[in-house]
Amino acid sequence: MKLFTTVLVFFLLGHLIAQAQKMDTLLIKPSDVRPSVLQPGTHRWLVYFKMGNDSSRSRFSTWTRKIDLISYQGKDAISVTQEWENNDTVVHKVYSVCDRKTFAPLLHDVWNKGNTSSRWDFISQEAMINGKPVNSRDADSNNAKRYKAFEQSFGQYVLNWHLDLETFPLLPYKPNTTFAINFYDPGFPAPKLVYYTVTGSATLIGFDGQQIDC
Repeated sequence: MKLFTTVLVFFLLGHLIAQAQKMDTLLIKPSDVRPSVLQPGTHRWLVYFKMGNDSSRSRFSTWTRKIDLISYQGKDAISVTQEWENNDTVVHKVYSVCDRKTFAPLLHDVWNKGNTSSRWDFISQEAMINGKPVNSRDADSNNAKRYKAFEQSFGQYVLNWHLDLETFPLLPYKPNTTFAINFYDPGFPAPKLVYYTVTGSATLIGFDGQQIDC
């Protein structure tokens, strides 16, 4: 019985260790990201929706995202310029600036079809919506709410959720890892932790036959 109990204890410990390995969660900090891997230049994405396994693709759009290395208010920075096209119409433009070492947001300037716009300056901590300054005491309760969410990003490390396609390549990928990213999309609800799990790996074949670990 003693031998059985000992074996059972070791089995349970091994199971708990294996579970712990599966549950390895990494809270993303500035030291965890590598913005240097981003390649300056223009990148285009074809985006569509597929509502079920057997459904057809719909709502096609093209996203153009241009990455530049710049100097912004005396800081080494990275800018990302986005233009979203739906059929033959530009529906969304964004200009974002991030710190070149940490990828923390410095500026986020947005225009949407219908002539709605907003600007979120993380250095001056000032915001404008449709060309007018806003703050936490704004007469428009929706604008006040949006600014209060913006305020919550001050003093903590956040990453711009509107730049998720640029953020994912920066992460330290390894098996059995869940990334906890403090994402914030300026103009929307306050920062929150969003979880992404590495579920496996594969080898992709490039156009030149090069094998790429993924």
